Amino acid sequence: MRILSVVVVLVAANLLNNWLAPGAYVLTCVTAAAVLVLIARWDGLALADLGLDAVALRRGLRWAPVLAGAVLFVFLLGLAVPLSRDAFRDARAAGLSAEQLLWQVLVRVPFGTVLLEETAFRGVLWAMIRRRHGTTWATTVSSLLFGLWHLLPSRGLNRSNAATGAAFGTGSAGVTLTVAAAVVATAAAGVVLCELRRRSGSLLAPAALHWSLNGFGYVLAWAVPRS
Repeated sequence: MRILSVVVVLVAANLLNNWLAPGAYVLTCVTAAAVLVLIARWDGLALADLGLDAVALRRGLRWAPVLAGAVLFVFLLGLAVPLSRDAFRDARAAGLSAEQLLWQVLVRVPFGTVLLEETAFRGVLWAMIRRRHGTTWATTVSSLLFGLWHLLPSRGLNRSNAATGAAFGTGSAGVTLTVAAAVVATAAAGVVLCELRRRSGSLLAPAALHWSLNGFGYVLAWAVPRS
């Protein structure tokens, strides 16, 4: 019942963010994350179970700069290779003003995307399922749901990203292939993030990796057309 409550909150947030009220994205994410933590506490989970107690946060702070540095290094390496440069050509970021870019990187991504997704999939869901069925089930189920979470937001990816459009096409078949690939890729990413959560003992570690991928991705996608 309580796990179902988490899923219902996530479905509602996904519909609001991608269809009903996209303009309230950050507010929706913050509210949903707070509700999910309340459900977790109702389920008897402590902050330590969620990777959010003081000890866990200190551990996460040690992981964060290493993870961010590794992502930035890989991205810059990819940017330097002509074959992979198109992956950074994304219309969603290229059309932003400097102020809009800062909003995305410093507000929308950390307090919207990362806050809700990490709280939900590597925090609340992972902890609730792990307590009932163990780590393998927790990682599998939360990662599959994380993949499905990206069904709606990945619909226009083949038209906004040059590399994705070239790989899958921009027609209706391309949309279907893009969405399927996005679900599989994000489910796989969910497994990595769950393992990072397990190894670090902190929700801050996967959150740092998640922000680095999205935040640096936005910055480089914005900078490439101007270089």
